[in-house]
Amino acid sequence: MAAVHDHDVGHAHDHHPSGMMRWMMTTNHKDIGSMYLWFSFIMFLTGGVMALTIRAELFQPGIQIVQPEFFNQLTTMHGLVMVFGAIMPAFVGFANWQIPMMIGAPDMAFARMNNWSFWLLPPAALLLTASFFVPGGAPAGGWTIYPPLSVQMGMGMDMAIFALHIMGASSIMGSINIITTILNMRAPGMTLMKMPLFVWTWLITAYLLVMVMPVLAGAVTMLLTDRNFGTNFFNAAGGGDPVMFQHIFWFFGHPEVYIMILPAFGIVSEIIPTFARKPLFGYSSMVYATASIAILSCIVWAHHMFTAGMPVTGQLFFMYATMLIAIPTGVKVFNWTATMWRGSMTFETPMLFAIGFIFLFTVGGFSGVICAIVPIDIQVQDTYYVIAHFHYVLVSGALFGIFGGAYYWLPKWTGHMYDETLGKWHFWLSMFFFNLTFFVQHFLGLAGMPRRIPDYALQFADFNMISSIGAFGFGFTQLLFLYVVLKCIRGGVKAPASPWEGAKTLEWTLPSPAPYHSFETPPVVR
Repeated sequence: MAAVHDHDVGHAHDHHPSGMMRWMMTTNHKDIGSMYLWFSFIMFLTGGVMALTIRAELFQPGIQIVQPEFFNQLTTMHGLVMVFGAIMPAFVGFANWQIPMMIGAPDMAFARMNNWSFWLLPPAALLLTASFFVPGGAPAGGWTIYPPLSVQMGMGMDMAIFALHIMGASSIMGSINIITTILNMRAPGMTLMKMPLFVWTWLITAYLLVMVMPVLAGAVTMLLTDRNFGTNFFNAAGGGDPVMFQHIFWFFGHPEVYIMILPAFGIVSEIIPTFARKPLFGYSSMVYATASIAILSCIVWAHHMFTAGMPVTGQLFFMYATMLIAIPTGVKVFNWTATMWRGSMTFETPMLFAIGFIFLFTVGGFSGVICAIVPIDIQVQDTYYVIAHFHYVLVSGALFGIFGGAYYWLPKWTGHMYDETLGKWHFWLSMFFFNLTFFVQHFLGLAGMPRRIPDYALQFADFNMISSIGAFGFGFTQLLFLYVVLKCIRGGVKAPASPWEGAKTLEWTLPSPAPYHSFETPPVVR
């Protein structure tokens, strides 16, 4: 029997697809992880070009470069592309690469479904971006696609709705795969409370995704039928309620914000112990804090709706529930700080991004607490203050987490060390230009500048000019990251077995070494 099996395996290996078909048909979690990461980077550059067009228009008052209608399409599409095309697929790419290796599994649980959940994304991205080129243009009601605006737009809106459906299906399949892999395929001896923190954050994130993605699907399906089939879910003239859309959308949308940040928490929790050369402080409290954040994220959605006509009791509940999230988030920040405290720290690029993440994410967290206070929120609602707040969370938060993770695991992925000097340049330039872009937007918002407008009063001119200069600096800095990654893939110093000294003791948390498997060749069944 063994001989026959060996022969079959050898025979199967002769017929590996090559070229493009290797990528189309691959079920290898590393290949699929790489495809997710490249896809997300392409979408990141696409959304970045939209952002730079927005900032070019806002460089001076008046209408210079694009028409107001196109400007609104850009703000809407920039949000949709960055959230669904850049940030989420990047974290799924990390999950695909790292989770099987971290828990000692040969691959993901559903390898072919894994392939499918990736290959749904490129057609969805094409559908979304192609909406610019149809009559009426891309959706222009903001990334939250509120009716009645989204009911009145052209067919670009329908294309965006279908694109969101497809991306949602991809997310749900990816999440089911991650949950099954983590719960069923851990190495012997690896209990849940011995898993690396990155695995924990993704397990919790995957549960959130499975819960809220169908809610988004419901909201956009009702929008689709309102637009095309004469239903009146959100049409006030027909007895519907436009505010109901906001409730359904934000019941998805607020947990979505945490879906985009929890994996970054996991990455930072891997990086900091390595470069502080100390085990993570308060491991179990980190797990419970992550779970608490996920649970609380489901009961705070209406803080996005304080100005939509809510009873005061509703405002009070959502205000206090929102402020409560600051507690588990604070636990995480203090634990990261305590991990670094009196450690033998070195400041390689991943550590710089992790520390930058903690500092700037905390700024975003504080402005979030400020936005949670109802009377203040009523003042700053729909101003640039809100833009500044969530870019501090999603750029210096999620994106810096992605950069830190990429530098941290590049030696493992490629077998080569990246160029440390260029990595540090990437960090410091990103840090400087990010703050130049978004810090001044707090002042614009407090002074009353509304968001999603192509023109503005003269009093806002100086800060807008500073913000636009920062945005172009930040955008072009990301090409340096692309260069560093490509240079690392093509060659360079060979990475040692433990590229980060001190990582050796923390990499594997099993009581004894795991049994040796080479997962490059299928195991022989005897």
